[in-house]
Amino acid sequence: MCVRKLKVGRNKSSQFRHEPNVRRLPELRKALIRPTGPCSSVASLTVFLSAAMFALAACAASLSAQDWPQFRGPNAAGISRESKNLPVEFSHQDKVLWSLELGEGIACPIVTGGKVIATTMIDQQTFGVYCLEAATGKELWRRELDTGATPAIMPPNAQASSTPATDGERVYVYFSTLGMLALDITNGETVWEHKIPEPFYLLGWGAAHSPIVYKDLLVFNQDDDLSPFMIALDKRTVEVRWKTPRDEMLAGYAVPVICKANGREDIVIAGSGKLKGYDPATGDELWTCNTLLRTIMTSPAVVDDLIYVSVESYGDTDRVLKYALLQWKDTNQDGKLGRDEFEKPFWDKFDKGDVNKDGFLVEGEIDTAFQAPTNMAGGGSTIQAIRGGGTGDVTKTHVVWSIDNTSPSNIASPLVDEGRVFVVKKGGLSASFDAKTGDDVWTKKRINNLGNYYASPISGDGKLYVMGENGFLVVLRQGPELEVLAKNDMGDSCIATPAIADGRIFVRTLKTLYCFSEEAK
Repeated sequence: MCVRKLKVGRNKSSQFRHEPNVRRLPELRKALIRPTGPCSSVASLTVFLSAAMFALAACAASLSAQDWPQFRGPNAAGISRESKNLPVEFSHQDKVLWSLELGEGIACPIVTGGKVIATTMIDQQTFGVYCLEAATGKELWRRELDTGATPAIMPPNAQASSTPATDGERVYVYFSTLGMLALDITNGETVWEHKIPEPFYLLGWGAAHSPIVYKDLLVFNQDDDLSPFMIALDKRTVEVRWKTPRDEMLAGYAVPVICKANGREDIVIAGSGKLKGYDPATGDELWTCNTLLRTIMTSPAVVDDLIYVSVESYGDTDRVLKYALLQWKDTNQDGKLGRDEFEKPFWDKFDKGDVNKDGFLVEGEIDTAFQAPTNMAGGGSTIQAIRGGGTGDVTKTHVVWSIDNTSPSNIASPLVDEGRVFVVKKGGLSASFDAKTGDDVWTKKRINNLGNYYASPISGDGKLYVMGENGFLVVLRQGPELEVLAKNDMGDSCIATPAIADGRIFVRTLKTLYCFSEEAK
């Protein structure tokens, strides 16, 4: 066995000045196409060749089929179609092509063009972004960014929790106190930065939202409890193309997905009580399906024109937000909520709900303050298949199937592949359903690993990889029957979803990034 183990040191020379450097290609083009004088034809040829070389370079930097460019890979599906010969039995001491001690972080690694991007908290106020050579773990560049004082956050969440996204040319990184940054993937320099309003959470969960790249847009959804919204930025110029309020939403962490249906492509987001589709060009809401639950932390999976959602939200269908607030925010347990039991940013909402102006919220006043009357979703568990491409309220027309089932996790997203919907939850309980009908394939079968499941399952090469918080990664055979192939020890707690690219598996434990491959034999 040959393990290459690297350690991160703080190399100040690898830091870059934190300055915007927006590259405007139209201006460059104008400069290139203005040849003058007797050599204009030669100059034109030179410009043509330069432009051709530039285009080839851009193509080389663009995404390939084997890339894993965002949370859970292409369209957040969790599926690698190209990788073959993925390892089955491995551990933090076996089939390790390389490993790198990074420090604490729970964001997922992403992979593009033979490079791996990972993030970490270097210290309490320093956020690190690392670009590594995927085949060797060699550090290509590193950014160290001063975050200032960071807000409180509730475990298992952590400060470095948002997964970056890439288009093969830039890395787009979000951090709650910094906003959104675009970094040049060749050297890590800042291309642009955009301030995002800091999110606030009634129960102190903390930021964990992740961006996606869609064509020329960088799309970011921030469902918090104060002022939820979705924003689309021009990925090259950082111009705000549109910003859409999502006022009905409570805090949640679903990643936007793209659904192609009815001759168009929609941005689809799961949120409190409702699955919604938006026009990518304008941000306008196109349709809503009002069948979801109160708290949404899982992300949908899309296959063809069907959107699959699996959700567990604590409590029964009558447990609206006020019951959670009375349980967790009513510090003196007097059955009412005082203004001093909320952070200052929520005081305006509090005052709106305090109808009789007695300085306290009770019963319906809590609802008025913090949960939209048009979206009084409660708890429960559900798995649904919803057809995309609709218009208006599609609640009664586009639900293909819906089952109330206790199998879904409140955090781990569903995996839909080979005609089956696979879910896993706390205790290592798994279930599988027919993707067309919702019928049981199997239900409530353990995968031989107890504990919590915060990472979402992924698949590749005919295998499912299921990461447990206790540090064991279970490998299942892809098929209609549950078959455990291996239970692999990663040596540390793990919350991040692994990545698959180029026949390798990248696992981010709480402190270390591993690359596993049959190449390490």
